[in-house]
Amino acid sequence: MTPHAPIRPEGTGPRGVAHFIEPLARAYFNGVLPVRLRAWDGSEAGPADAPVLVLRDRAALRRVIASPGELGFARAYISGDLDVEGDLADGFRRLWASVREHGTRRLTPLEAASAVRVALAVGAVGTPPPVPVSEARLSGGVNTPDRDAAAISHHYDLSNDLYALFMDDSMAYSCAYWTSDDPGYTLADAQNDKLDLVCRKLGLGPGTHLLDVGCGWGSLTLRAAEHWGARVTAVTLSAEQLEHVRKQVAQRGLTDLVEVRRQDYRDIDDGPFDAVSAIEMGEHVGKRNYPVFAQRLYALVRPQGRVLVQQMSRRRGDYPGGGPFIESYIAPDMHMRPLGETVALIEEAGLEVRDVHGLREHYVRTVDAWYATFEERYAEVVALVGEEMARVWRLYLVGGGLAFEENRMGVDQILAVRPTGDGRSGLPALRDFTPVR
Repeated sequence: MTPHAPIRPEGTGPRGVAHFIEPLARAYFNGVLPVRLRAWDGSEAGPADAPVLVLRDRAALRRVIASPGELGFARAYISGDLDVEGDLADGFRRLWASVREHGTRRLTPLEAASAVRVALAVGAVGTPPPVPVSEARLSGGVNTPDRDAAAISHHYDLSNDLYALFMDDSMAYSCAYWTSDDPGYTLADAQNDKLDLVCRKLGLGPGTHLLDVGCGWGSLTLRAAEHWGARVTAVTLSAEQLEHVRKQVAQRGLTDLVEVRRQDYRDIDDGPFDAVSAIEMGEHVGKRNYPVFAQRLYALVRPQGRVLVQQMSRRRGDYPGGGPFIESYIAPDMHMRPLGETVALIEEAGLEVRDVHGLREHYVRTVDAWYATFEERYAEVVALVGEEMARVWRLYLVGGGLAFEENRMGVDQILAVRPTGDGRSGLPALRDFTPVR
């Protein structure tokens, strides 16, 4: 069958671009096409009750041909050459459910030859369009200090105002801890409960000194000082975050309790501290440097001092960086591993792991809350950062939420202590992290 064959499938009218793509897409998905296709010529094919994948231009196919798989489709979506009509999350769910149930397969030589003929006939063969400008372009050795600073800047220095559009007032950019199903219980409540949970686990209070490594926009730093009376040294590589936290410290009258630095974790040379936190910062350390990171956590906390690492995980065999899209547009050089491997690295550094608290379902609710606000304020997002970057973040929030929902990613709080030379931990005998409400 060629694009020039005058065949009309079951009275649907003249054959169009979608009709020629559909058999190839169905073959790739092992006979089960999870979405409907609509091409730039108005033709449609595929299941009638599914979300519609809209190919707005030949450029969409050129991008996918140039970079087959996730990255090509992401570039096509981000550029606007490809769109989804209907619920984007539902489209992803159907796609991944189909892959889990039916798998995918390589096209046969005959199907591959047909694909080439179709691509030629519909004008999809040619120079691919330029890569979207929002794609990361880093140089230098992976996880060197300069490149780490550039990677952090790519994600976190975009705009404080962007993050403020969809996060709660605490600007906590990490998994919340949902302790209630009451309709009046908000994301802000859940984030405060997470921050208080961390403070309880670390044993913070007046007279204690916390090192907050990778402090973000200061949610834990400010909570620990303002509500728990702790002294805090906060470090970040992000210039935007540094400015925001320093401003908040001054406005809240916390300058006697909080010091904020723009500093790499490898360069922290003071302490030891009573407690050390790293809230979703360890993912950015990289595979090669994680043993060094864990050793620094050990060195920076006093004997019987506590360390809390909240960190995302990936199953063995999955993309440790989150996949081609995440690695190219969101968090370049990020590295995640199975939870057990992270625990082992922390223990090998000399710390004693005392508690591991899985929060995966809490992240589903957190991302759902972010995404709902993001969509409500989508026009404001576009006005602030442009349509391309807005589409990057829409794709990221939807895909990230589903990764936690479907257990392709996890997140855990790992509480450790630096024991004394004779093995004393100084921890209370009972494990009680019950929220105080």
